Amino acid sequence: MWLTKYIWLGSRKDHSSLAATVLEKHFGEVPKSDLLTASRKFPPTARADLQRALEEIFAKFGARPLGLHQQFSHSGMTFADLLETGHNAVSVGPLQHDEIDTGEDRAVRCVKTALWLSASEGVKFAVLVANSDRYSQPETIVEVAVEAGETGSEFSRQLLQDIEKLVSRSLTYRGKVISLEQSSRYSGEGGTIRVHKLHSVTRDQVILPPKTLQLLERNVMDFIAQRDKLHELGMASKKGLLFYGPPGTGKTHTIHYLASQLPEHTTLLITAGQVGLLEEYFLLARFMQPAMIIIEDADLIARDRETMDNPCAESLLNKLLNEMDGLRSDAAILFVLTTNRAEHLEQALASRPGRVDQAIEFPLPDEEGRLKLLKLYAGELKLGDEVITSIVKRTEGASAAFIKELMRRVAQYHLQNGNQDGFAEDVNLALEDMLFSGGKLNVKLLGGSLAAELESES
Repeated sequence: MWLTKYIWLGSRKDHSSLAATVLEKHFGEVPKSDLLTASRKFPPTARADLQRALEEIFAKFGARPLGLHQQFSHSGMTFADLLETGHNAVSVGPLQHDEIDTGEDRAVRCVKTALWLSASEGVKFAVLVANSDRYSQPETIVEVAVEAGETGSEFSRQLLQDIEKLVSRSLTYRGKVISLEQSSRYSGEGGTIRVHKLHSVTRDQVILPPKTLQLLERNVMDFIAQRDKLHELGMASKKGLLFYGPPGTGKTHTIHYLASQLPEHTTLLITAGQVGLLEEYFLLARFMQPAMIIIEDADLIARDRETMDNPCAESLLNKLLNEMDGLRSDAAILFVLTTNRAEHLEQALASRPGRVDQAIEFPLPDEEGRLKLLKLYAGELKLGDEVITSIVKRTEGASAAFIKELMRRVAQYHLQNGNQDGFAEDVNLALEDMLFSGGKLNVKLLGGSLAAELESES
């Protein structure tokens, strides 16, 4: 008795709120079997652009979306589900959204599952947008339903093409610095896009030897300025650079500079933890070109084959090489690979033009470089010429990152101790902590001649 009553109550539905009833009213006397559907699939990284495309298109038709809900859904909703009237029928209800961060002040509000109903020049149509992310690859499906026939078929084809064209503009992330967010499960698939707000770096803030800076600008800014003309001459418009040198010598800082100087390029940051997403990164780069792909710590992916101890590592290397080779020569894509251990890189990558066309060394700063770095990172500190000269001499062989941290500690001790007689004592305290109290590890982090000298004294 109880079971019978439960089934009967569970099957009671307000048919006026069912998606099937709404569609029946919209299409009139057209039988279900005479409806024709066609669809397009978009990756999750295109959701914000897709939402804006749908809003632009349906504003012309004056159509508003209806929210859809289904009790059990395993692989994404389709029009076949909308025609269901049984226990798992789709009902019309509140419109639900996801908030997508695009790096702007306000997030883009994207519909989860929605239905648009409208007509154009006598052709009635319905558009379903649904997300599938449970048991299949995450994607957003746009499905158009029309009455079967040549007129309806041509209309749905054109509508989908218009949506695709608007999405392909990629205005949401173009010109920004982005990376892919991993989904909650480990599958190597990209979920949403993260927009990075890098600090702007000007040319005078890039402290490198003059020849190194000139080499950098010839191979990036000057190359990009002539890229279109080079393409007209039949030359490749893609280019690969390798930044190598000891840790803390300004490789990442220089990448911030390049991103600041190339606002029309979309910059894609690939860290060591995202190597499983290489294929999707390259797909995005093709879609959003001109683009700059940054692969940090490239030796973790592309180290020499002879040092690899498992097939997974070699598989990642092969994927990287294949993706770089798979780009057309006219692709407006710039690769920048960074490494602290250039000697460990696979020769098939580092020594082959077409993959890496120019290696640029980032050395430890010389005396002039350390002086510029001190002035850059001292900020509002009034160190005085005598203190500056002392620091430059005592930091021979230190990296740019070390000098930056040294200035922060000097400022901290100066504020903490309330010193009024200059900064000499604060500098001594900072160097004591960083070089001696920190033990040999801190010494080794410096590299160069200073590290060797301190090692011999310890």
